Amino acid sequence: MKSNSASNSQSIAVKEKSLADFKVGVDNVIFSVDSQYNRLLVLLRKRKQEPFNNCWSLPGTLVRQGESLQDAAYRTLAEKIRVNNLYLEQLYTFGNPGRDPREAPESFGVRYLSVSYFALVRYEEAEIIAQPTGNLAWYQVPEVPQLAFDHNEILEYGYRRLRNKLEYSPIAFDVLPERFTLNDLYQLYCTILGENFSDYSNFRSRLLKLGFLSDTGVKVSRGAGRPASLYCFDAIAFAPFKDKPLVFI
Repeated sequence: MKSNSASNSQSIAVKEKSLADFKVGVDNVIFSVDSQYNRLLVLLRKRKQEPFNNCWSLPGTLVRQGESLQDAAYRTLAEKIRVNNLYLEQLYTFGNPGRDPREAPESFGVRYLSVSYFALVRYEEAEIIAQPTGNLAWYQVPEVPQLAFDHNEILEYGYRRLRNKLEYSPIAFDVLPERFTLNDLYQLYCTILGENFSDYSNFRSRLLKLGFLSDTGVKVSRGAGRPASLYCFDAIAFAPFKDKPLVFI
């Protein structure tokens, strides 16, 4: 009888807890690929208000009335950088109690959720929009400092997702120009995955055998060496490979 009584008391206590009052924010992990110098960068913003005043963080915003999560993510992007080609995907929702110092657990105050997104752009095409305080900067991923809130965790989660997506999805073609060389594609992969992920000849032969890259018949000269062929991505030819693992590696 004691165990049943204790169980009932716990159930009543759970039912009597107040529902959480949430504010929802969007935080963007904006990666850029600098293939020229073999760097993977992430855009950071220096906060100019509490909490975490003068600390670096991921660019983010609270969601406005009548605004979708994706629209909030695109708004944050548009306020920070100008870019034509990009890939954007919802990442994960971070909502552990106490992740934001503005929460007051003892008084059941407002909880702050972060619905995170990750974006991928090419460094040479992404222009940072000038800020009055100059509080935006690209950081190499391995050199990112301690960030505000749980943003280091969000960044790490985004980096893992980016690497995994490159193995089986065509996200690289959302970032590259419509026509590109195979070396352009290879350098993008090397920058994100490391130069040892595959040698160029194997990478080239594998992709051409799969049949979803079309030779445009146009060649381009870039310095010494033979002119390189320009290719384009054929989404229809790629359809049979969608979501299959290890297509590109």
